[in-house]
Formats: sequence, structure tokens, C-alpha cells
Amino acid sequence: MNQDTLSGSDAILARMMALHPKIIDLTLDRVWRLLSALGDPQKSLPPVIHIAGTNGKGSTLAMIRAGLEGAGLSAHAYTSPHLARFHERIRVAGSLISEPDLTAILDECYAANGGESITYFEITTCAALLAFARTPADHTLLEVGLGGRLDATNVVDRPALTVITPVSIDHQQFLGETLPQIAGEKAGIIKRGVPCIVGPQEDAALEVIEEMATRLGAPLKVHGQHWHVTTEHGRLVYQDETGLCDLPMPNLRGPHQIQNAGIALAALRHLGLGEAACEAAVTRAEWPARMQRLRSGPLVAAAGEAELWLDGGHNAAAGEMLARVLAELPPRPTHLICGMLNTKDVTGYLRPLANQAASLTAISIPGESATLSAEETATAAKSVGLDSATAESTRDALDAILARDPQARVLICGSLYLAGHILRENG
Repeated sequence: MNQDTLSGSDAILARMMALHPKIIDLTLDRVWRLLSALGDPQKSLPPVIHIAGTNGKGSTLAMIRAGLEGAGLSAHAYTSPHLARFHERIRVAGSLISEPDLTAILDECYAANGGESITYFEITTCAALLAFARTPADHTLLEVGLGGRLDATNVVDRPALTVITPVSIDHQQFLGETLPQIAGEKAGIIKRGVPCIVGPQEDAALEVIEEMATRLGAPLKVHGQHWHVTTEHGRLVYQDETGLCDLPMPNLRGPHQIQNAGIALAALRHLGLGEAACEAAVTRAEWPARMQRLRSGPLVAAAGEAELWLDGGHNAAAGEMLARVLAELPPRPTHLICGMLNTKDVTGYLRPLANQAASLTAISIPGESATLSAEETATAAKSVGLDSATAESTRDALDAILARDPQARVLICGSLYLAGHILRENG
């Protein structure tokens, strides 16, 4: 769409994309400059919970938010990327930011920036912080965009709490080639004297996190040391030094959501919240495109008797989690429709899925210049033992699968960008 035909927030967001030649350029200098021009809104936020990690950040944030709201509290929330609309990134006191408010706040930030170089994520993060500083709430939940140490969200001197979800290999071109290097970037959100909740970690990552916390005098609450989470008789059981919680299983699917729930519960208990908050965290959280069953829309109508699922995970750890989710579902032939970005470890993602899927149909992600071609994804699938083919579109892929197996389970997967496209197309 031509920029001249855009209106409101979309037009301003399109202009913002032109302010810096790179999508990602990790440094805080430009953010500090713009925040200063805006009156330093980061200093006026409700108590901040800052969340970093490789996998599970968004789900954990969604559970913490559900828990806070279940306790009658309000929370701002900043997440990324969005799936269908940019507004999803900014939730003000519990509600998605309105179009008039988003347009006004983006316009103000664009003007205050004065045409200086700044990335899209940096300027939109400043806009979110400005919106949050101007609206009362009990808490502010900030999800790191990439890494932690140099992420645009890492501008709050004294958050109430920091959280580090499991760290694994991803975004090596920005964060380092080894797990300790990547963990060091994530641990960059730890602040002097501020408690940090730490989810399950490999030893190499935990060692780096503990070293940073010791240097800064930040108390840690570490999975397996200070809190534990498991399942017993179809219930989630959480325990820490203050006692035991016996709760329903999380409404977000998959065994990895058990650990995400544990992290969220550790955060809520640290804040002094009780049973109502804990139960709401596991039963009311909503987080689209994380093993989401699609139940309405044109794609679902086209699927007929087949099940249609959507997931946006895109790295090797996400592939392993997804394989475990599929293994727990009732037996049914599972066929993947997969599109990935060319910056991802496609074979690492697909390898664990090879034992759970009957076939993979590869597509290119519509409208994404960084998409891996359908042919490249199909070749990678063959290399890990998956029966693979290509299709021009999601609908073509679905039709081809249904022609062979009308009662299949079809999982569309491989990228949050693809997931966003599907949610718009199926809306």
C-alpha cells in the first residue's frame, strides 16, 4: 500500500521505518536521547516487571498479567512483535491502546525525534513508555525485544522485579555465538539490589546469570533452588519457601507452559499476591499463536473435519517444545504448513518435529523480504526425514493436505510473521 493512502497510526509507523537503515541496531544512545526530549517518561512508570529470555517471555508475561488482574490490579503491558495489528504491542491499564491515542502518541514521538536516526523498535518503545507514564496503573510489564543489555526496554533504573525465562541459542548475529554470551546479554536487565526470578536454565547460562546477580547484589529466586513446579494427577503443583499451591493446569497448551506458569507464579508470590492471583494466572492467560486451536474463520471453514492449529515458535528450542505438545495430543495424522525467515535455524527447528508429523508443506511468508523460500524450507525438511512439498499459499497447502487426508490435524508454524498473516487472513 502506498504511504500516501495510509492514515492515522499506520502512516506514522510507515514514516518511522525510514528513520534508520537497519531494523536492528543494538545500542541505547538513541533511546536515551529521545526519552530526554520527551521528559524522561521511564522515570514515571508504575512499578516495572522487566522480562527477558529466549523462549516463554510472552507467555510468562501473559500469565503475570492475568494474575495481577485476577487480584483486582491493573497493568500496562508492552510486548513484541505484534501479530495482526501494531496496537497489540501496547496495552494501557489492561486495554489495547486506542487508535486515536496511538496516533497521537506516535506523532508526538516522531516530532520530538526531530528526524534523527532511530530504529522502529526504539521509537515505538519510547511511545509505549510515554503512554504508560501518563495513565495510572498498579504495574508495568515490559517484555524485552531482543537480548536485554542493549534492548530499548532496558531504561528503567530500578524496576520492582526482573524475570529471566529459559535462555537458548537464537539471534547469534546480534547476541553472540555461545550460550554464555547470550545469557550475558539477557542478564543485562538485572539491576543492583533488584530481585530476579530465574526460570529453568542450562548450567552454562545459569552460571552467567548468577555471576551478574552476585556482582550487583541482586537476590535471585531460581527454579530448582528457591521454587519448584510440577504436575500431579492432572494438577499443577507449585512450591516455594512460603508454601504450596495446588492449581488447575494452565490453559495455554504444552509442557513448556508448566515452567512458564512456575515463573509467573514465582513473580506473583514475590509481589505478595495470593491464591486468586495464582489461579487466574494459569486459567485466564491469553497468548495467540502459541499452539492456538483456530475455531472460526474462512480457513477453518475450508478445513472441514480437519483440526487447524497455529504456532509462531521459530527456533530449535521452540521446535522441541512443539514436538512435545504434539506428542501429548490425541493420536491423529499431523501435517505441517511451514514458513520461516532466512535468519533462523530451519533444520534445528524442524528436526524434533520430524517424529511427530506425517508431512510438511513449505510456503514462503507473504510480504516478508527475509522469508526463506518454500523450496529451501522443503529441502531442509527432507534433510531431517520429513516428507515435504511446496505450495504457493497457505490455502493451496491446506487444500493439498485435505485432498490426501480430510480428517488431518494441520499445524501452521515456523514464524510469528506467518502467524500474524494467518490471523489477518482468517479474521
